Amino acid sequence: MVPCITDSKLKEFRQMLDGAEGITVLGHTHPDGDAIGSTTALCVCLRDILGKSPVLIFPDTPADNLLFIPDSGIHCICADKSPSEALSAIEGSDTIILLDCRSFSRIEQLGDTCRKASARKILIDHHLDPQEDEFNLVFSTPDISSASELLYWILTGIFGRVLPEKAREAILTGMTTDTNNFANSVFPSTMQMASELIADGTDRDKILNLIYNCYRENRIRLMGHMQCNEMKLLPEGVAYMVLTKDIQERFGYREGETEGLVNVPLAIGTVKMSILATEKDGLFRISVRSKKGTSAQNLAVKSFHGGGHENAAGGKIILGEDVPSPALVPSYIENSVKTFFAL
Repeated sequence: MVPCITDSKLKEFRQMLDGAEGITVLGHTHPDGDAIGSTTALCVCLRDILGKSPVLIFPDTPADNLLFIPDSGIHCICADKSPSEALSAIEGSDTIILLDCRSFSRIEQLGDTCRKASARKILIDHHLDPQEDEFNLVFSTPDISSASELLYWILTGIFGRVLPEKAREAILTGMTTDTNNFANSVFPSTMQMASELIADGTDRDKILNLIYNCYRENRIRLMGHMQCNEMKLLPEGVAYMVLTKDIQERFGYREGETEGLVNVPLAIGTVKMSILATEKDGLFRISVRSKKGTSAQNLAVKSFHGGGHENAAGGKIILGEDVPSPALVPSYIENSVKTFFAL
């Protein structure tokens, strides 16, 4: 069903897992639902089906609203809190598995250690242009909803539909968040996977409640403020919002609490692209979403040191390099949009 998954690759992957004594599983920096869901599901299967003891590592601590995904029985290290423990785990492993990012560059400070490690290296990803030369085995295609879905077809190809309940929940959660609840990047295989997971007993209502109905009051008020007071509409059919540190402090913002905000302006009929800029640690993280026919990816590459999918991409504006101060971020975005649509 998925071209990048072949019988020979599945056999090789299974042999690697069977022979592994120390497995480290990693997701990307600022882990989202897909990164957390896919890595958690793999670790649960390694533990519950193969009897392994994998270590799960994230470069940053996941947002509070996603902490329900990881399994408490999995040894999880957040490198921002325990950097030496994370590096020691990588150096002591014989198998490294990276999910939901195209290369080791997406795990920032951990990337060099992974590259230098003598361990076997495996990539499971759905982004464009994977750095295949960094890995011994690669499962990668952009023609799939999420890393969670890709992992599902790999796991069921190896083990059949006998996945542990926590793994099934994590996979469905990762796919749901990465497609914005089936709003984008949905393929026939995505619907089939969801159907199989639900048929096997996965509680989708429980997952939706945990994802969308457990926010703090501050988050709802912040979302309302951003839409009513910070959203700007440009003549090119682009909406953008800038979430500065001042606004974050005013609403007691926590990491991850604006998840989904960048998609909201696309509900306006005349808007074909939406941009959210969030200030953090000397830069502004950029999220770009677009409707079909307008490339979020191309704008992210050209203007924001980024990349991603055709209609969902990201990047950054670096203070002191792209702009001298946060006050000039709006004009940088507006000039980037004007230049992009003039081409």
